[in-house]
Amino acid sequence: MRVIVVGCGRMGAELALALVRERKEVTVVDSDSRAFARLGTGFAGTTVAGVGFDRDVLLAAGVERSDALAALTSGDNANIVTARIARTIFRVPKVVARVYDPRRAEVYTRLGLQTVSTTAWGVSRIQQLLVHGELNVIRSFGAGGLTMVEHEVPSQWVGRDVGHVEVPGEIGVTAILRRGEALLPGRDTRFETGDFAVIAVVSRARGRLEHLLGLRQGGG
Repeated sequence: MRVIVVGCGRMGAELALALVRERKEVTVVDSDSRAFARLGTGFAGTTVAGVGFDRDVLLAAGVERSDALAALTSGDNANIVTARIARTIFRVPKVVARVYDPRRAEVYTRLGLQTVSTTAWGVSRIQQLLVHGELNVIRSFGAGGLTMVEHEVPSQWVGRDVGHVEVPGEIGVTAILRRGEALLPGRDTRFETGDFAVIAVVSRARGRLEHLLGLRQGGG
């Protein structure tokens, strides 16, 4: 898999290094060649100095044969322009743009561009830690609108069916970790002592989930 990472700030550099560890073919683009120092001397990918939305720079980075591109500079406009060029002109199959303004993220999503709003995600994550700190969040989707949490099954769940603790449209048990194995439960699967449940929960129902787990009084 060939991936272009545009922007070698902290996020871009970390992503590039993570992709290289997965044995992906990575090219990093940044307008300031000094930024490549973040990659370290042993970086196994390639680097191209230049503006990410410049077509010649993208061509030099191999955009025509790339499978994915991530636009991660510090500017929303630069990221969106880069993403649109990669997607509409060079037909890169997978394109993601980082945006800081959550309002822009919504607009660009409607235009068919995949975006990651670090501001919205950060606010949601801080809220989770402050208000729902006892829930171990392992994955977030939609800027925190849906989260996956992992929690040890409380004693009041033991012996009960999965269907009895789920709330349609709000709370669903997606997996059970039992004695070192992961199970995909049905609604009639029964919880056992020592189980850990992986649960999908929408933001408005986190308080209700905490109540079901016995972490707070009341259902709010």
